[in-house]
Amino acid sequence: MTEELSPAERYAAARIRAAEEASALAPFREMYEFDLDPYQVEACKALEAGKGVLVAAPTGSGKTIVGEFAVHLALAQGRKCFYTTPIKALSNQKFADLVKRYGADKVGLLTGDNSVNGDAPVVVMTTEVLRNMLYAGSQALRGLGYVVMDEVHYLSDRFRGAVWEEVIIHLPESVTLVSLSATVSNAEEFGDWLDTVRGDTDVIVSEERPVPLWQHVMAGRRVYDLFEEESDHGGRGSARREVNPDLLRMAREENSRTYNPKDRRRGKMVREADRERERRSRSRIWTPSRPEAIARLDNDDLLPAINFIFSRAGCEAAVQQCLYAGLRLNNEEARLKVRGVVEERTASIPTEDLHVLGYYEWLEGLERGIAAHHAGMLPTFKEVVEELFVRGLVKAVFATETLALGINMPARTVILEKLVKWNGEQHADITPGEYTQLTGRAGRRGIDVEGHAVVLWQRGMDPVGLAGLAGTRTYPLRSSFRPSYNMAVNLVQMFGRRRSRELLETSFAQFQADRSVVGISKQVQRNEEGLEGYEQGMTCHLGDFAEYARLRRDLKDRETDLAKQGAAQRRAQAAGSLERLKPGDIIHVPTGKFAGLALVLDPGMPAGRVNGHRGQEYSEGPRPLVLTAERQVKRLAAIDFPVPVEAIERMRIPKTFNQRSPQSRRDLASQLRAKAGHIAPDRHKRGRAAAADDREIARLRAELRAHPCHGCDEREDHARWAERYHRLKRDTQQLERRIEGRTNTIARTFDRIHALLTELDYLREDEVTEHGKRLARLYGELDLLASECLRERVWEGLSPAELASCVSALVFEARQSDDAAVPKVPNGAAKVALGEMVRIWGRLDALEEEHRINQAEGVGQREPDLGFAWAAYQWASDKGLDEVLREAEMPAGDFVRWCKQVIDVLGQIAAAAPPSSTGSTVAKNARKAVDSLLRGVVAYSSVG
Repeated sequence: MTEELSPAERYAAARIRAAEEASALAPFREMYEFDLDPYQVEACKALEAGKGVLVAAPTGSGKTIVGEFAVHLALAQGRKCFYTTPIKALSNQKFADLVKRYGADKVGLLTGDNSVNGDAPVVVMTTEVLRNMLYAGSQALRGLGYVVMDEVHYLSDRFRGAVWEEVIIHLPESVTLVSLSATVSNAEEFGDWLDTVRGDTDVIVSEERPVPLWQHVMAGRRVYDLFEEESDHGGRGSARREVNPDLLRMAREENSRTYNPKDRRRGKMVREADRERERRSRSRIWTPSRPEAIARLDNDDLLPAINFIFSRAGCEAAVQQCLYAGLRLNNEEARLKVRGVVEERTASIPTEDLHVLGYYEWLEGLERGIAAHHAGMLPTFKEVVEELFVRGLVKAVFATETLALGINMPARTVILEKLVKWNGEQHADITPGEYTQLTGRAGRRGIDVEGHAVVLWQRGMDPVGLAGLAGTRTYPLRSSFRPSYNMAVNLVQMFGRRRSRELLETSFAQFQADRSVVGISKQVQRNEEGLEGYEQGMTCHLGDFAEYARLRRDLKDRETDLAKQGAAQRRAQAAGSLERLKPGDIIHVPTGKFAGLALVLDPGMPAGRVNGHRGQEYSEGPRPLVLTAERQVKRLAAIDFPVPVEAIERMRIPKTFNQRSPQSRRDLASQLRAKAGHIAPDRHKRGRAAAADDREIARLRAELRAHPCHGCDEREDHARWAERYHRLKRDTQQLERRIEGRTNTIARTFDRIHALLTELDYLREDEVTEHGKRLARLYGELDLLASECLRERVWEGLSPAELASCVSALVFEARQSDDAAVPKVPNGAAKVALGEMVRIWGRLDALEEEHRINQAEGVGQREPDLGFAWAAYQWASDKGLDEVLREAEMPAGDFVRWCKQVIDVLGQIAAAAPPSSTGSTVAKNARKAVDSLLRGVVAYSSVG
């Protein structure tokens, strides 16, 4: 029975209720049909109290509620709120949500493509747009009260992450920052940094999923639970998760059946028996096909599902496989609804483009409730898939991992086909953080009681390893912040050099680097304490043992160096002797598997060093091909000749000799034994050791013998302590160099960039030159190259289409960087200009090397990529979509995205180029190029 409250307690509770009802949170809560979670309430209360917040919570847990409360507060206070997202698709989605709630007059949208009601009190934008506003000192920043940074963990992105830190550092102090992040393991560290640079910031972490997630493995016709739940023995109702023993047994059985190539020797009957056993086992365990997996989930009422496939081609193939298998997930009523939505959303696409875009195949899949979703799709098509999935009219989506980046597409089930993906350099296992991000889509709040993550069984699967992935929440936030040329000139223009340097020192990158130094510093302190102990252990009553130990080390080092020099000389002599060999020489191979008498068939000279006769070319040195006295023909290497070799005799090699013929080898080997079998090999005499005549060694030995400590009875004990002291001292010095390397790293990089820009006359200490002001208006990976092209008038006189072709080289990057095909480029002036761009890049690359600016660290200018130049030229020249896509061999979605990036940079160039009054044509033609590109499929795609 609940205990009665005292009058004082009832009064206090009434005061609390009255305060809550008077707060801005109370009317906000009434706008939602569900009650807010405790972590959401805590974050909203902190915001209302004037604090900044960092909210880290699982995908789909509703952390955007906190961002929407910031919008609510801004409108209630008559201030502005900017809501930033990492991708345009998210911006469009959030814009639509806020318009529905607050009305079109109060909400605006600013992305690289769209500008809708930009002066509204609430503006949704990509993070780059806000960064550019801050550097430009935009009037839109006046009255700004709140900035919401959705998906703030994006600052780990190595290509774009620096933008988030730039915004956080440069926002006015009066702006309250709302940072929304996926669950990260170092949220407190990130919160400490926000507290340092933004002031009072509360960190609210929620690891509880609003919808429980169950982990499964699908093998054959069955779906197995990954974990076997067992109640703990303490009776507290919690559970200990053990890996399902059925999965462990299956893995053991499969490993025992692994094919062994040696089994080929066991005969045909054994192999047939193995195959039969394999066929029987496959009736129970196999990797389900894509249609089988979807059909099984449909039977178990586990749709809608997102099947993650780490390949665009794989996603498209999966849809076709389901169509060929006759899979239908929609009834007739749903099919008609799908057709209605699709026809309405694609009405603006010209009929002649529909076939080129694969519209009819795409529509057939949608009508059956099946679709692909990846970056290569036309943006309009992706939007339709997202809308139909949310409405329940598409029930199975095959998607790449980009779908996990925040787009609101929750599902009941998530399928992972494989736990390995291509990371741009190699096939690598997905990380626990990636697994959490992908499976976080499973379970729709307010719809599903539970979500399901299903991993398809694969040969060689390790259930324990999978359990480790599913049970780990390690997703650390790592800064990718690096200064750029554009950032440097903008900072110096706003703050001067010294203040800019101080600002960069406040970055999260430097914050993390400094924190990592703390642990290394403690290790240095422990080492120094150890050094004191070792120093006492090697103390000798006869003299300075440290000096004696140094003499011993110097002597040992000198002897080692001379031994290495001697070995190198012997190798060089041996290589020289091999180079003198000729076909027909008879030699004795001194060591190795083929030691003994041999006839040189081909001396195997290295490239460019043939000795007057034809020979195979080997870059690693001479590789003589010989016939041994045992009738074997072998290619020998330098390792078989540790000492020089000389011909002991010669014999003629018949022109009819065929090394592949056993008879030829036998006959020639017989002649070889008859010719030289009686000759005993010369024993190579080693010369006098270099150490015996070395003056430095003689001097060191004399000093050792004369040293007082040489006669100590405990000399070797002292020496052991001295050796330990030396090793620990060396390790300590390495740690100190690491500390020095990590401290002030960002500022040092800025100094190098400043020096390079000063040499190019973009900066003069705190002054930004006219060239620098031009660079300040150019954003992008190749900002300095674009500025230099304007400076050297490379693009003057180009037509709009030719200019579009050249600008494409500044933004495009081929997906396969090692593609050896020479890209097609337009002839004439454009080809000359592209050549000039590559020449200028070469000059900048040499200058960066001189200033120690390293592209591997994310700083500097990569080589311009000409792979999109022809496609941009063709499209700007009004060629048809079919022709352009066919020649570019590129998916429509990629084509649209690259066109929009070219349009974005053309807009920057139009703003940065000299005015037309100076006689320059670049600004005018850049604007014309934008109009030429912004047509057809590019114009009617609202998401880039």
